[in-house]
Amino acid sequence: MATSLYKIFEDNKYDLENAKKQSRSWFAQQSLLLKRKRYTPNQVLKDIPDRLSKRMLLGRMYMFFYDPKTKEKLPYYDRFPLIFPFRLESGGFYGINFHYLPYFMRIRILDRLMAFSTNNNMDENTKLKLSWGLLSGSTKFAAVKPCVKHYLASNVRSLYKNVPSEDWVTAMLLPVEQFKGTSASVVWSESQKLGRF
Repeated sequence: MATSLYKIFEDNKYDLENAKKQSRSWFAQQSLLLKRKRYTPNQVLKDIPDRLSKRMLLGRMYMFFYDPKTKEKLPYYDRFPLIFPFRLESGGFYGINFHYLPYFMRIRILDRLMAFSTNNNMDENTKLKLSWGLLSGSTKFAAVKPCVKHYLASNVRSLYKNVPSEDWVTAMLLPVEQFKGTSASVVWSESQKLGRF
């Protein structure tokens, strides 16, 4: 039986300062430990229902189910994105889907993005102030480019699960990516080539 998401977050409070210093093997080990808890995307959405919403706010972290409109043309895609939305537009939004990066890179990028947080308290008021101009204009965010995706609101297949800032690191280590078309390892390899991290 799967452990509740609340318990996983409580038992695995990964501090960003400590996590960013860890080796690649540490990230792989932490992800494997979380995978053994057999947590699925469906359970992520069902647990802690007060964190579900019909809309999202820029700069917060969300998980949701997605079915791309042009999926037949895509070499691969993630059915369960983990994103920071940074731009809303008519009929959809743009966001950084961290599932396109291997675990160690997710934490490295989050650490860099924290320079644009509203505060360092990691509380309910913490969010990231991001824009495409900021992300595309700096070489230190080159690894983010393969993760920037456009989502159509009409193709979102669930409510949005808001992840509180104190759980951002843990959420990034949860192995709940749902790639269609290829394996996560192939996606990560492609992203690393494109992102020049």
